[in-house]
Amino acid sequence: MLQKTLGIVLHSLKYNDTSNIVDIYTELAGRVTFLVPATRSKKSAVKSVLFQPLSIVDIDTNIRPNTSLHRIKEAKSAYPFISIPYDPYKSAIALFLAEFLYRGVREETENRPLFAYLQHSIAWLDACKEDYANFHLVFLMRLSRFLGLYPNLEDYQRGDYFDLLNASFTSIRPHLHSSYIGGEEAYRLTRLMRMNYETMHLFGMNRVERARCIQIITDYYQLHIPGFKELKSLAILQELFD
Repeated sequence: MLQKTLGIVLHSLKYNDTSNIVDIYTELAGRVTFLVPATRSKKSAVKSVLFQPLSIVDIDTNIRPNTSLHRIKEAKSAYPFISIPYDPYKSAIALFLAEFLYRGVREETENRPLFAYLQHSIAWLDACKEDYANFHLVFLMRLSRFLGLYPNLEDYQRGDYFDLLNASFTSIRPHLHSSYIGGEEAYRLTRLMRMNYETMHLFGMNRVERARCIQIITDYYQLHIPGFKELKSLAILQELFD
């Protein structure tokens, strides 16, 4: 039975000369892997050009239990981008976040609040005209709420350490491992946690501080999500924002 669902493209990989394997985070079923024709024909009901990083697509499909690879009957753009594909900075952010989500979001069940957050965030980035240099940092910190990884800020006091391994702030430096940050880095992270897209422009950071923040956040996710691999797009993002 065909189902209609919105989806957000996370990753596309060439399978053979005629098909690509595309991972999509869907509104109805969480993360799903599809076999998509590689054709660019205007007559095709499923055009490969639609499946770019973070593209929001409207698809007709039959998602069957216990099936690892699904097919799309028809696909169209649900939100035509006005800036992301044409702005090198936004394109780099989209590429990085798509890879991050591909590595970090693996649930194959419906999670509409998470889908709504992703959809809203992508549309916000596409519509934003300025002051979005901290977008990916705020996006990832707020994403941690949906994945059950958001640290508790209630007990934080200025000068505390942040224990990345135990996801908590502590006044005592951890001695059993080296996965922690302190001083200004911990304070900067708490400020970042309290930011949203509308207020993030008030949080001034230079490129070194921003690069350090994204490294800390990436390390944090790697500690808590098994098999979270190194992100190839991170170097591209940092180079572009240098």
